[in-house]
Amino acid sequence: MKINASKMATPIEEKVDQNIKIRSGMVTVSDGKSKPELMRVNLSMELVTLQRLEVLTPSSAAANGGPPAESKERMVQITRQKVGGLGLSIKGGAEHKLPILISRIYKDQAADATGQLFVGDAIIKVNGEYITACPHDDAVNILRNAGDIVVLTVKHYRAATPFLQKQLSKETPDSDNDATCAELKADEGWKSSTNNSRPISLCSTEPEKKWMDIVSVPLMMAYVTRYIFGTDKLRPNAFEVRGLNGVSTGVIHCDDLAILSQWLKYITDNIVGLTHLQMKLYNRNFAVGERIEYMGWVNEGVISTNLSWQSYKPRFLVLKGTEVMLFDSPPVNVAGLSKANVAYKVYQTMFRVVKESETVDSRQHCFLLQSSGHEPRYLSVETRQELLRIENSWNTAIVTSVIKLGRKTFAVSHHGKGGGLTLDWQNGFSLAEGADATIVWQYKFSQLRGSSDDGKSKLKLHFQDHETRAIETKELECQVLQSLLFCMHAFLTAKVASVDPAFLSSIQQT
Repeated sequence: MKINASKMATPIEEKVDQNIKIRSGMVTVSDGKSKPELMRVNLSMELVTLQRLEVLTPSSAAANGGPPAESKERMVQITRQKVGGLGLSIKGGAEHKLPILISRIYKDQAADATGQLFVGDAIIKVNGEYITACPHDDAVNILRNAGDIVVLTVKHYRAATPFLQKQLSKETPDSDNDATCAELKADEGWKSSTNNSRPISLCSTEPEKKWMDIVSVPLMMAYVTRYIFGTDKLRPNAFEVRGLNGVSTGVIHCDDLAILSQWLKYITDNIVGLTHLQMKLYNRNFAVGERIEYMGWVNEGVISTNLSWQSYKPRFLVLKGTEVMLFDSPPVNVAGLSKANVAYKVYQTMFRVVKESETVDSRQHCFLLQSSGHEPRYLSVETRQELLRIENSWNTAIVTSVIKLGRKTFAVSHHGKGGGLTLDWQNGFSLAEGADATIVWQYKFSQLRGSSDDGKSKLKLHFQDHETRAIETKELECQVLQSLLFCMHAFLTAKVASVDPAFLSSIQQT
């Protein structure tokens, strides 16, 4: 297709289609290596779709509005309904040497509401996991237990549709899987519509042109990136949208930086809105102290012996209750929140924004997470706004986790005697010694004027006496010094944040 350079990026237009606001505009798209191709991008609240202008033959034009062309895999996101579930039935299975085929779409239920699933679609993946080798009953169980938001990867077999519809007309739903499979296998040409096609009589009229969907990326738990995947290299005039389980739009190019900025803002705003909605749904299952404060994609620097910090891995970060968690892929249901690849206690973890002068490469908007006993993790996000969002959520999580924890005691040595240093949300610092845990000294958090340590086990705490105003220094030894310091920092941070009544009130709302 010949590309008009003056139309590579057009102003974003808005329209309302069936009460859904859709933004659209012309861009060019590539795989990051080949020459960009002219396409149209459509953005709704839940999907970003790329379309290519294609010439329809008479046969394909007649089929327009029906099932898509064969041989092209599509990703379709379904939101399970309380009544009716996914709203579809399946036939086939590995025991019949057939794919898992959608045999029925129930009217006005979840699958039908997508407008993107059809009888004759073969389900290849469920939430990114292949089911092509699954027996029929296993596929049924996988679909039933796939969570509230289900992403299906499907491919249409048009020639299978008549067999499925014929069986549907003479049986009750979900019955007689064997009969349907036997009839499908009896016709060797069902797998390819070209085997069953008849010669097409050409018309003298001008061929019809139509924008055809090439790829759709669900925005729920997706992210937008301008970086070349896995690196610190920023694309100057391009971005890509990466969805659940890695599906991508490809590289979208905009020669006009103003239009590029608009697309980045609109898509990011939709992703953030959907993420907040998902957080609210999840938080219905949790008490106040266990709520999710943040969910979103970050990129973690992976140390390499050859090229340190030049490799990055996408990670999904969740701040929930007293924990900060990292996932390789987003949790698609509440049960998935318990399957983090990494989980640290917030009150034993330091969060620090990396200054621009301290960044290790060209990645911007970086921060460190370091939990006691673990190597620090170097992470980055796409925008300053996202970094501020994480920082604000972290402060909320610190206060929530410290209030829930209440108090924490560490084994220490004071003047050669064993004891316990307690950090208490209400009472501050206290040192207890002896078998009867006698309180030797006690100070409010507000009395701490400073501290110093040797980085190994020795710690000095400098308190100011309320009456004499003199500085009193307490020397301690602790074998888990880093853990004590991180926890002390959490308690002090929480106390400072809680001075603002509006802030404390906001995190205690149900």
